[in-house]
Amino acid sequence: MSLLEVRDLVTAYGSIEALHGISLRVDEGEIVALLGANGAGKTTALRTISGLLRPRSGEVRFAGERIDTRPAHEIVRLGLTHVPEGRWIFTLMTVDENLRLGAYAEVHLPREALERVFTLFPRLAERRGQLAGTLSGGEQQMLAMARALMTRPRLLLLDEPSMGLAPVLVRAIFQTVAKINREGTTVLLVEQNANAALRLARRAYVLENGSIALEGPGVDLAKNEAVRRAYLGIGTRPSAPEGSH
Repeated sequence: MSLLEVRDLVTAYGSIEALHGISLRVDEGEIVALLGANGAGKTTALRTISGLLRPRSGEVRFAGERIDTRPAHEIVRLGLTHVPEGRWIFTLMTVDENLRLGAYAEVHLPREALERVFTLFPRLAERRGQLAGTLSGGEQQMLAMARALMTRPRLLLLDEPSMGLAPVLVRAIFQTVAKINREGTTVLLVEQNANAALRLARRAYVLENGSIALEGPGVDLAKNEAVRRAYLGIGTRPSAPEGSH
């Protein structure tokens, strides 16, 4: 059984339909990428899965339980967390206060959760008393991810974690995503850096105009000529992607 199953999902903003019956799955332990151009529906898909938007029809199941009628705070308690595009950290609070808010669903602040995120992001440990709004863009992205990990989720939804970051920070963020996954957290990744995402993901889906246009193993989609032209900036000459899956 898949950890996450999305079936025939339709989501609309008023009369404008943004998702046209999409279906996808994420199995336990996977990193799955969701690719597409701006406006394709990627963010809408994540917001619907995490309960921030209510679908018009279709269903979302997490660990076998239907969640598309549940509010977002209940979905978090089930073990699904969402790092939104733009990070949405609390800029006037310290790093430590942001992390403690991430564990709001816990009766007691889990010491091991704090230790884990500071091991993953040692720069945050150095800045735990600093106001979040004074952090660099890369550090703010680290904080957004760390805050989501405070609930020790089974599934982490990441929306454009590399947006606006320098290449060296992009590599660091993706290395951390891989480490989070190796330590047992399943990941659904929305990312416009298709080259990096396909090297990282076991499987991937391509969204076009609110519909799933392609799906398959990341290594196969990286070789697909349409994907290479549209998302990788590469012509039709074949070349193998770097890295392992």
